[in-house]
Formats: sequence, structure tokens, C-alpha cells
Amino acid sequence: MDKTEFWQIIESAKAAAQGDQEIQEQAIINSLEKLEPEQIVEFECLLRECLLEADHFNIMAAQRIIDGYVSDDTYLYFRCWLIGQGEAVFTNALQNADTLASVVVDPYQDFEALLYVATAAFEKRTGKAEDDTTFPRAVASERGLDYDLGSETKGEDWTDNQLPKMLPKLWKKFGAA
Repeated sequence: MDKTEFWQIIESAKAAAQGDQEIQEQAIINSLEKLEPEQIVEFECLLRECLLEADHFNIMAAQRIIDGYVSDDTYLYFRCWLIGQGEAVFTNALQNADTLASVVVDPYQDFEALLYVATAAFEKRTGKAEDDTTFPRAVASERGLDYDLGSETKGEDWTDNQLPKMLPKLWKKFGAA
């Protein structure tokens, strides 16, 4: 699986879901379980690459403005949500996080379930019920694709008083409250 296939699965599921994350989650699982186990593993690895790519202080600042706070979990789930929006939204946000002002309607955007779709599909495809070293999460961790431990947030850190000028569109929409 390459990035084009990865984004096709994400975007097809998003289109089918029409804003319902449970449907989007199930659509991704349904797409993945038709693939070979190795491809499901590659999906997990590409997902983790995207999570690491989006680990940037500008994305964190956007989440801070939108939600009013940032924690380790909410930041991770926000990046999952960002990936779930598709390649264009993801890429645009990485180039300029303020573009999210035209995408985000409500605060507290997260898509935690995206973290588990490859495992669910792998279990269905292989019939394995217990995690072992062949599971997508284990393989990705073995390859060093760990979004929890040791990953370093890119870019420059910020303070709250910098946010209005840093991301003015998001600040106008969410931060002024």
C-alpha cells in the first residue's frame, strides 16, 4: 500500500460517512479487511507516519484555539481527526494551520477510533484474536513509528498570547470567546 491508496481509503470512507465517524470507522475497516494482512500493516504504518508528520506546534496551536486546551490524548485524537478529513485538508493544515478555520465547525474534533481500525481489520482478515508481533501496531512500533514515545514536536513552541496573531482566522472563530 502506498500513500495514494491510504488516502483513497480515508477519503472514500469519509464520503460514505457524511459526517458520521462511526460509519467512517466501519467503512475503513470494511475496506481494509478485504486487503492482504501485509497491506493492513502498511495502512497502520502510513497512519502513524501521518500522525508523526502532523506533530507540529502549529497544529497544536490550532487545537488549543479550537478546544481551549491541549492534552496528550486530545492532541493525538485531534491529529487523527485531521487525517480523517482527507489528504487536502491534512496537507493544507500542515502548510497553514489557519486553513482549519474553514473546515472546523465545532470544537472538540477527535477521531480516536482511527487508531484501532487496522487492528480490527487485521483481526477479521486473519482470524487472530490475540495481539502478537504480526499485528499492525506491533509491526509499526518495531519500525520505530511510535507517536507516543520519543517523538519530538516540530516547529516553534508558542505562548497563549501569541495565538491571536499566529492563527488569526481560527482565533476569530474560536478564540475570542
